[in-house]
Formats: sequence, C-alpha cells, structure tokens
Amino acid sequence: MSTDHVHEEAARSLLGSGPQLILALPFVCALILYVWAVIHTNRRYKKWPLYRTVFWSAGIFLAVAAVAGPLAEKAHHDFQAHMLGHLFLGMLAPLLMALAAPMMLTLRTLPRDKARKLSLLLKSRQLKVLIDPFFASFLNIGGLWLLYTTSLYNAMHENILLHIFIHLHVFLAGYLFTVSLIYIDPIPHRKSYAYRAAALLSALAAHGILSKIIYARPPQGVPTDQAEAGSMLMYYGGDAIDFILIFILCLQWYKATRPKPAAITL
Repeated sequence: MSTDHVHEEAARSLLGSGPQLILALPFVCALILYVWAVIHTNRRYKKWPLYRTVFWSAGIFLAVAAVAGPLAEKAHHDFQAHMLGHLFLGMLAPLLMALAAPMMLTLRTLPRDKARKLSLLLKSRQLKVLIDPFFASFLNIGGLWLLYTTSLYNAMHENILLHIFIHLHVFLAGYLFTVSLIYIDPIPHRKSYAYRAAALLSALAAHGILSKIIYARPPQGVPTDQAEAGSMLMYYGGDAIDFILIFILCLQWYKATRPKPAAITL
C-alpha cells in the first residue's frame, strides 16, 4: 500500500471523527463574541474601528479554512496544501487577529471590577515569561522543528488527539509570537524595540533554515516533489508575512523614537 493511500485512509478516519468541527468551533465562537462585544460597547463608548473588526473576521476566516473544509481535507495527503494551511493558521491569521486588538476590546466590554482583575492577570509573572519574544519564538519555531524533523508529522495523521493538539499549538504559538513582537493590545511587560527585533531576526533565520531542511530531507512519508513545493511555499510565503511584521515593528519603532517638533515660542 502506498504512503499516499495510507494518508488518505487516515484522513478519512480523522474526518469521520469530527476533528474539523472541534477545531473550527472555537474560532466561530470567537467571531461571534467579538462582534457581540463591538455592538455592545458601541452603545456606550466611541465607535470601535471598523477595520479592526475586518481584521478579526479575516483572521477567523483563514484559521477556519486551515482546519476545516477543502484545504484541511487536502492537507492530509498533500504537503503543499498542508503548508498553506500552516501559513494561514500559524502566521497570517494570528497577525490579522492581533491587529484587531481583542484584549483592548475585552477590557472595554467587561465591567470595571472584572476588567481590573484581567489587568492584574496580564501583569502576572507567568504571562511575563510567555510574552517574552524569545520564549514565544521558541514555542513557535521550536514546535515546527519538532513537527517536521521527527516522526510527529506522520503520527499527526493517525491520531485524532494529536492532530487537534498540534493545530491548536500552531495557532496559539503563532498568536503569542505575534503579540510579543508588535504591541497593539495593552502589554504590561514591554521589551525594547532592539530586543524584539533580535528575537524576530532569530525566528526568521530558524524558520528559513527549517524550510531548507524540509526541501533537502522531507518528513517521513512526504513525496519529494511535494516536499520541495511545500518548503518553497513555507520559505517565500513566510517571508512575505514576516515582511509585514517587520514593517509594523519598524513603523512603531520610528513613531516612538522620532524627534518631536520643537515648541514655537513667541
């Protein structure tokens, strides 16, 4: 029996168990809650920017497309489709959703006492570690190295719980990495621009090296032509999304450090 056939049979087993629904449901709920919060708070405060709602909706759409539907089904036996889903779920969707400032909207929606408790949670030591750019980079890129350089990628297609866990990890690690670099939401434990830039450059290098390793030594069970196409998509597609991250970080850095115009005295 061919490897492709084994993957297709595993995919049918997984799809029959409903993991797509399990993975898509949290994103659908997140969209409903976000829209509800916007409508609810617009009655009391200044109108929430429409572009943020658009960012959130687009991010949700890409995340759902990566875990449910035709792309998710194809990803079980087509490595290039799998890699496109990785770019959607672990990079582009987290970026768009971070730009939607969900924490700011949450604080604006909650009652004052609960918003104060959430603010204290954001200042906790545990979150300080999680939001550190280098630690977030380790969770994000390190997880990808583990997935593609071990038997984990093959096992993911044969175990439902592992399949769900890895997809959730890819998204959460990608989101955590994004918000640790560009500060759209309130971030109590802020790092310097130079520190964040160094973490981003390190992650870019590790991501690029991994894509070249996949090209040269495909994961177990992945045909060479699919591995080459998928690794090139990972390399160039990842660079395109990372360019947006770099642009935003540099723009924020410039705005924070540009000289202020001198006051005119008469």
